[in-house]
Amino acid sequence: MTRLRIILITLLSLLAFAANSLITRFALEETAIDEASFIMLRVISGALFLWLYFLFKKKKKPHKAGTWLAAFALFVYAVSFTYGYGLIAAGTGALLLFGSVQITMTIVGYHEGERLNIRQSVGFALALIGLVILMLPGISAPSLIGAMLMCISGVAWGIYTLQGRGSTHPGATTTGNFIKATPMAILLWIIVIFSTTNIINLDSMGIIYALLSGIVTSGIGYIIWYSVLPELKATQAAIIQLSVPILVTLAGTILLNEPITLRVVLASSVILFGTLLVLTFKHK
Repeated sequence: MTRLRIILITLLSLLAFAANSLITRFALEETAIDEASFIMLRVISGALFLWLYFLFKKKKKPHKAGTWLAAFALFVYAVSFTYGYGLIAAGTGALLLFGSVQITMTIVGYHEGERLNIRQSVGFALALIGLVILMLPGISAPSLIGAMLMCISGVAWGIYTLQGRGSTHPGATTTGNFIKATPMAILLWIIVIFSTTNIINLDSMGIIYALLSGIVTSGIGYIIWYSVLPELKATQAAIIQLSVPILVTLAGTILLNEPITLRVVLASSVILFGTLLVLTFKHK
């Protein structure tokens, strides 16, 4: 794969990840679709697209790949991600999500015997401080419940990522996990239907955004990311993803008129610099 193609595919992957946050936030803010319906449609459409893709590619039985634990982590991520974005700005949510993912993976690595050096320890502490700064009470503080949900989604995504370590067919594994998460999403939708009144709303534009999230930014986004991942070093892949919260914040300001506060700028700088320290020195 040529260098130019690697750059273009990597850029497309990052745009897909960033667009996922923006689409979810926009759908919940500007359309009448409810969270449970958005989650169900996103997971089902993503699973169906990925299954058809591997069927077309004549890959054998992708539905048998993946694990139920990883599928449950994917489901928890989707639920907390969606409900969280109903309460919090796109850029702030992406920052909390990304910071929580890196902190989760660092803690798990420590538990498995991977020790931090001084620079890594400083970076880890900075990432934690950045999250605290972002969640401290104040006029510009995000919704506490929304912030907690985004942190939960980050923890779930970190667990999901760790579950996929060592997979020889990450695309098929992702497909299997999406398929296994489908009945969970349907069950949530059914529970919401019977537990509340007038909360399910299959808004037409909301459905379109949910399908875009499931098929384009999730299904196609994961496929193109996994296609370029073997061409990137572990450090490169991790550091490249640092740009996602920045892209989401800028796009949220331009497209959704979300303000960039001093708190967000300060917390972003601290979290991203801290994470950069951990990742840069982790793989040397």
